Amino acid sequence: MATRSTIAIELPDGTVSQVYCHWDGYLDHNGRILLKHYNSPELAAELIYHGDISSLKQVVGEQHDFDERFPDDDPRSTWTNYYGRDRGEEGCGVKSFKDFEDYKANHQYEEYEYIMRKGEWYVAEYGGNYLNLADRLVEEGYDSVMEMVDDSELSCYNTIFNN
Repeated sequence: MATRSTIAIELPDGTVSQVYCHWDGYLDHNGRILLKHYNSPELAAELIYHGDISSLKQVVGEQHDFDERFPDDDPRSTWTNYYGRDRGEEGCGVKSFKDFEDYKANHQYEEYEYIMRKGEWYVAEYGGNYLNLADRLVEEGYDSVMEMVDDSELSCYNTIFNN
């Protein structure tokens, strides 16, 4: 069963852009990946640019066959899967809002709602208030950003960025 989420960014002009993400929206997966791998407004904007997401991974990656499964030691196994870019679906682009108030009133609601504002990630769980994502992960028992990434994610990260 999917744990759905949304991922949004408040842009410098005050507008908000949002996409849907179907799989693994919970803090321990999407929350950790966003905090570790999409930790700047530029990276968050690049992630959202391609529209709705099937499964969030450590890097945006390139267009690929949506149904292909890559071995864990292949860097492509860390690429995010998009409905439009990778499967060719229509109608799954970025949703835009005139400002944060418009976003809160009219956005797509899911179990977990992530938004980057002023360079920091926030999360609302099940329609609750937006709380700092790093603080929520600490509440969940993680002591540092490095603990927020499991060994398999870290090895993929090292493979991509240290070669």
